[in-house]
Amino acid sequence: MKIIACNSNNALSKSIADYIGIKLANASIRKFSDDEIFVEINENIRGEDVFIIQSTSHPANDHLMELLITIDAVKRGSAKRITAVIPYYGYARQDRKTGPRTPITAKLVANLITSAGADRVLTMDLHAGQIQGFFDIPVDNIFSARQIIPDIKEKFKNNKNLVISSPDVGGVVRARAFAKRLNAGLAIADKRREKAGVSDVMNIIGDVKNKTCILLDDIVDSAGTLCNAAEALKQHGALEIYSYIAHGVLSGNAIERIQKSSIVELVLTDSIEASNSLKKLEKIRHISIAPLMGEAIKRINSDSSVSALFD
Repeated sequence: MKIIACNSNNALSKSIADYIGIKLANASIRKFSDDEIFVEINENIRGEDVFIIQSTSHPANDHLMELLITIDAVKRGSAKRITAVIPYYGYARQDRKTGPRTPITAKLVANLITSAGADRVLTMDLHAGQIQGFFDIPVDNIFSARQIIPDIKEKFKNNKNLVISSPDVGGVVRARAFAKRLNAGLAIADKRREKAGVSDVMNIIGDVKNKTCILLDDIVDSAGTLCNAAEALKQHGALEIYSYIAHGVLSGNAIERIQKSSIVELVLTDSIEASNSLKKLEKIRHISIAPLMGEAIKRINSDSSVSALFD
C-alpha cells in the first residue's frame, strides 16, 4: 500500500498515514512559473495499491487539477489499483440543473476523476447521496457521525434536555438519525431562501424552550443559514446552541458571522484544512477524521467491508 498526499490537506494526510502505520509516499507536487501543475512520484509504485488523498476545497480548481494529474502520474507508474480519497468533494452542491442551460458539475467532476484513471473513490458525507451514481466506478461514502456522536456523548453526557436541530428541511434525515442515536429531541428550522447566498429562517418546528440545541449540517459555507437558524432557536427559547458540521468551507464573512452569532461552539471535522487564524478562535473546534479515513483505507486495501464500520 502507498499513500500519496496532494497539497490540499497535508496535516490530515499525515495523520491518516500515522494511523495506518506507514510513511507517506515520496511525491513532488509543484507549480511552474506559469502556474501549471507538475507531479512526480519519486519511488516505485508498480503493482501497488495506491491511495491519493486530496480534498477539492478552496482553491477548488487547483486542487481538482492536482488530483487529476496525480492520478494520471500514478496510472502511468503502473499502480495495480488507484483510489481517490476525497474527504471533501467540491462541486457537490451542483448536483442537478437549477434552471435552463445550467451544468451538473458534480457529474462532470465524477467523469474527470474516472477518465483520469481512478479505480475507486473514498469520500465522506457527500452533499447529495445520488452523486455516488454519477460514477461508473465503486464509491465508498463514509459518515463523520462515527467521530461526531462520541464527541457529543462525552460533551453532553449529563444533559437530559438535548435537542438535535436541522438548519433546513434538507437535513431532516441526518438530524433524525442523530437524535435517535443520542436519544434526544428533534427540531427543524423552516427556511425560505429568496436568492443564492441569502437565507431567511421563518419558524422552528419542534419544542426547543429551555433546551440545549445542537445544529447539524454537512457543509457550512457563508454560515448565513446556520446563524439564522441559531437566532431563530434562541428566539424560541433555546438555552444554548452548539453546532456540529462535517465540512467547514467558511467562505466570505462566515467566520465574522459565527463570532457574532448565538452559537456557543462550532465543531468541524478536519476534512478541509483550517488556517492558522481559524485554529486560534475559541468558538471553533476541530475533531479529526483521520481514524475514520484510515480505517476505511485499511479495509479497502484488505478487501474487507467498509459499511461494517457503521453497523
